[in-house]
Amino acid sequence: MSEPTGKYSITMPRDIAEAAKARSGPSGLSAYVAAAVARQIERDNLNELITVAEAEHGPVTEDEILALRDQLHQARRQQASRGANAT
Repeated sequence: MSEPTGKYSITMPRDIAEAAKARSGPSGLSAYVAAAVARQIERDNLNELITVAEAEHGPVTEDEILALRDQLHQARRQQASRGANAT
């Protein structure tokens, strides 16, 4: 069951609206815009969490980011090789 919807009027630059309309596909412009707004809300929430965490623990260093990025890439490679071996 989907969430209840409401009708809203928004204003945006015409070129952005036309590009979104062209990419919206069969689900339509409203669904495309709703998904984009939902992603932005997720990003805003994540940024708020990061701000709180950095206030409590200090900012994340570039070295920590690189180390975690390396771990993520390694995990993805392992997952891909397990998937290839399963076939």
